[in-house]
Amino acid sequence: LAAAQAAARQAGMPIGLISDLAVGTDGGGSHAWSRQDETLIGLSIGAPPDLLNLRGQDWGLVAFSPAGLRRHGYRAFIEMLRAALRHAGGVRIDHAMGLARLWVLPQGAPATEGAYLHFPFDDLLRLVALESWRHQAIVLGEDLGTVPEGFQDRLAGTGVLGMRVLPFERTADERFKPPSDWTPTAAAMTSTHDIATLAGWWGGRDIGWRADLGLLGDREAEETLRQRDRTWLWQAMQESGAAAGGEPGAWDTWPVIDAAIAHLGHSACDLMLLPVEDALALQEQPNLPGTLHEHPNWRRRLPGPAATILDAPEVAARLSRLDRIRPRGRSA
Repeated sequence: LAAAQAAARQAGMPIGLISDLAVGTDGGGSHAWSRQDETLIGLSIGAPPDLLNLRGQDWGLVAFSPAGLRRHGYRAFIEMLRAALRHAGGVRIDHAMGLARLWVLPQGAPATEGAYLHFPFDDLLRLVALESWRHQAIVLGEDLGTVPEGFQDRLAGTGVLGMRVLPFERTADERFKPPSDWTPTAAAMTSTHDIATLAGWWGGRDIGWRADLGLLGDREAEETLRQRDRTWLWQAMQESGAAAGGEPGAWDTWPVIDAAIAHLGHSACDLMLLPVEDALALQEQPNLPGTLHEHPNWRRRLPGPAATILDAPEVAARLSRLDRIRPRGRSA
């Protein structure tokens, strides 16, 4: 990691690697074993039912104990932060709401039978800010899902970048926000590993998966809404200057991906992240929350060697256009 970070910086990347801090750990793993008094052994963490998953989610992980952290001066949390930042220019905190509260449930119970457990938010946020300053690194907080009121303002006030994802950036009437109106103190992105890729969203691949696995309510109503959203997204991308011409069909994904990447290049966000799945126009998302064996989570290989995976003409053209659009001095 140290060599990779040094190579990234030498190649001109101002941030380099951004490490990822998971929301929890395996209850039978070494971290939980070595820090038993600071871990919620016997409780699993997840998410309550929401629009994306009507049954809620059980992630099969354990998290820190708020009482145990306080009792030991937040030792385990500080160790974890320092390890994540040791060879990186930044860290992404998975499910950042876990700094304030976590949905916990007895192991083996359905996710609908959980409850929120509150954490010492002020203390944890101050420690994140301190370690960020010590390592001269940026911090991203995944503030997606069921977000407590005022939470995003607290992150922004501490300098933690939120995450602004294209399908979720809407106005009060559900239309898509102009990229110039996106939150500056955030990272813009086309998708995340937990939701549909651009190609999958445009073609409705995610609707098919969720319907087949019983994770969706009314499939016909969902498909009707998706058609409406396709039209609204294309209109928004036309207005930003990223798209031209008539709306492509649900099967015609390349023009949409080219336009969406350019659309995000115009965003007001301080940082932009482009998932490799969207750069490559892949249909399938890496992970489907709420599933274990039903979906091939984290098992799909990318289509080609890492050294040349971005060399295809259509991929190189997308990235070249983004480089021209994204203002100098802004990170992408």
